[in-house]
Amino acid sequence: MNLHQERAAAVRRLIDEARTLEKTGVTYATLDKIGGLLSALAGRAELFPQEEFPLGAEGGIYRLSEDPDHRFALYASAGGPGKKVPPHNHTTWAIIAGVHGAERNVVYERLDNGAQEGVVQLREAPSKEKTLKRGDVIAFLPDDFHHIETPVDSGNALHLHFYGLSLEHLPGRLTVDMKTGAARRFMAKPKILTPLLSVQQVKAMLTSGEVFAFFDVREEGEFSTQGHPLFATPLPLSRLEPRALALLPDPHTRIVLMDDGEAGQAGRANRAAAKLSGLGYTNLAVMAGGLKAWRDAGFEVFTGVNVPSKAFGEIVEHGNDTPRIDAADVQKMIDDKADMVILDSRPLPEFTNMSIPGGVDCPGAELVYRVKDFVTRPETLVVVNCAGRTRSIIGAQSLINAGLPNKVMALKNGTMGWHLAGLKVARGETRSFGPQGPEAAKFAQAAAATIAGKMGIRRIDRAGLATLEKKGGPLYRLDVRDPAEYAQGHLKGFRHAAGGQLVQATDQYVGARNATIVLHDNDGVRATLTAHWLLQMGWKETYVLDHAPTAAELTTEAEPRYPAGFSVPKVASVTSADLQKALATTLVVDLDTSLKYRDGHVPGAWFAVRANLARTLPEILAKQPGATRIVVAAPDAELGALAAAEIADLTPDLPAAVLTGGMKAWREAGFEVETGHIRMADPPTDVWYRPYDFKEDVEAAMRQYLDWEVDLVPQVERDGDARFSVLKR
Repeated sequence: MNLHQERAAAVRRLIDEARTLEKTGVTYATLDKIGGLLSALAGRAELFPQEEFPLGAEGGIYRLSEDPDHRFALYASAGGPGKKVPPHNHTTWAIIAGVHGAERNVVYERLDNGAQEGVVQLREAPSKEKTLKRGDVIAFLPDDFHHIETPVDSGNALHLHFYGLSLEHLPGRLTVDMKTGAARRFMAKPKILTPLLSVQQVKAMLTSGEVFAFFDVREEGEFSTQGHPLFATPLPLSRLEPRALALLPDPHTRIVLMDDGEAGQAGRANRAAAKLSGLGYTNLAVMAGGLKAWRDAGFEVFTGVNVPSKAFGEIVEHGNDTPRIDAADVQKMIDDKADMVILDSRPLPEFTNMSIPGGVDCPGAELVYRVKDFVTRPETLVVVNCAGRTRSIIGAQSLINAGLPNKVMALKNGTMGWHLAGLKVARGETRSFGPQGPEAAKFAQAAAATIAGKMGIRRIDRAGLATLEKKGGPLYRLDVRDPAEYAQGHLKGFRHAAGGQLVQATDQYVGARNATIVLHDNDGVRATLTAHWLLQMGWKETYVLDHAPTAAELTTEAEPRYPAGFSVPKVASVTSADLQKALATTLVVDLDTSLKYRDGHVPGAWFAVRANLARTLPEILAKQPGATRIVVAAPDAELGALAAAEIADLTPDLPAAVLTGGMKAWREAGFEVETGHIRMADPPTDVWYRPYDFKEDVEAAMRQYLDWEVDLVPQVERDGDARFSVLKR
């Protein structure tokens, strides 16, 4: 257990024990007992290195823990020599303990009875004064007053401050002018920060084997175009709440957050930490300096999305010399009516949007499972394609690793290569697989058994799963079957992650480095094939659940979207018809992606990014002064409600509501739709634009993308953090 794990565990023990003690009543006797616990924690000064809690322009109050309901809030408070906080009360119980340096606490007796509003008469109580050094403690009941000073000769100090309710939820606190007795609100909006880690510390964590999450909270487009560390996982602040639980199911796993280097409380990484704390996550840090500091340190910066998976695909091709075929050669074979089958390894929606003429949809993990339903003769050539390179390579190599006797080739550069060769792609195709036949099942079972033996894939039963669950830490239980099969019934606790997509975009499903992954399907084939790729990618704690569930064990319910205890705020809603009648006096804020906004939005709407609303909303309102209400158009009702609640706080004089059904309902109602990147409160850097999403220079974007994939191999080698290995045939 490293320093940060020890600190997190010690803080959790303190909170749990304090919660139990407080139930006996808030008295000095109770606070003395809690104070003893806090003293023991503060005495372990090595757990609180001062460089992780620096004193900056916004002070130095760092959140160490806070319950989702904002109770039992623990802070590390930094103070420079000569710091002085005026007399104040807390309106909740408070305990302070010394860690580094000294903190003088001057305690007051209240002389008046509180009858006169805005007046408090205080007198110093010298006998109660206490200067706190390491392990020293002082406690206060809600109505006690004190002031704090950092002696000028003590150097920078760091002390633990423990409260019954968070500082941000104590608006009734008072500070007193000792000369006049005038009382006013004290620190109504305190600036709460998150402990810091240097980029060097984070870089070391990436190769240490530690289980932790490394989240980049910038928007996906920024993550892609501006770049990021190889193993940073995208968790955009704008969509944090509905994505956090799936990416990190364990609330106590260490989380490191990064942005582009924004300082202070308003920085996106710090704001993300506050949101995650509200969701119940307990072990949070911010990477100081963000992307800029990472780049300045000389560390590799990767552009694009799903980079670890795409880089791995390129390394697989290099390691196995995966056979490939050019688009022109495939077209010639089609023209010659050659004995060939083209299997598209992407999900059906992508296949329907654009495919190779004559192709059949058979996504990733389905290839080995179903190939014999499409290929009955060993002489038949099998060509595997995707949109670009990764899924073509992984799909073809899956069939080769499985021992398919046929010649298997990856279509070089996929549908993009097809387009660039001047060939016509098919649109709207839906040809896909049916029920698995007996020959396909026989081949798939034998192939999976062979691969499991070569890779040493560990199979566990329900008892083994229970053992992993008891071990603690992030455990990802993933059902790798086809989406329709999952929807018909799955084991409770297992999220859906189609095997091919899990390998193609692991960072969309598994948010913690070195986590434990348990895969499940109906017969072990698809789970085994997926596991054999994850193990090569460095996910060493990957298991296959060998369990045929009974009907009673299956559920059709979706896995929870949010941690227990979190509820989406209740907000007003408006129908498309009501909005259309009042468009002239309504500010419509569209929070869907800039791509979908470009392709259709409510006339007069503004595109905005949720994470930036505090800055952009006043700018928008200044340009639309006649608005009497704000309506949010969002990709789903829950994100709309989260945003509408935030907007209501930002603009208390204007009612905020959500458009019921979003743009889908607006279109279905037959109302006019406006298109284009107009009225953009934020630039279109919220999402990654695929090459075929562009309206102009599509071919140039495709070439650039394909070159980028190929160039990942040397960049990964320079970075040095990947632990990829390749199974050789």
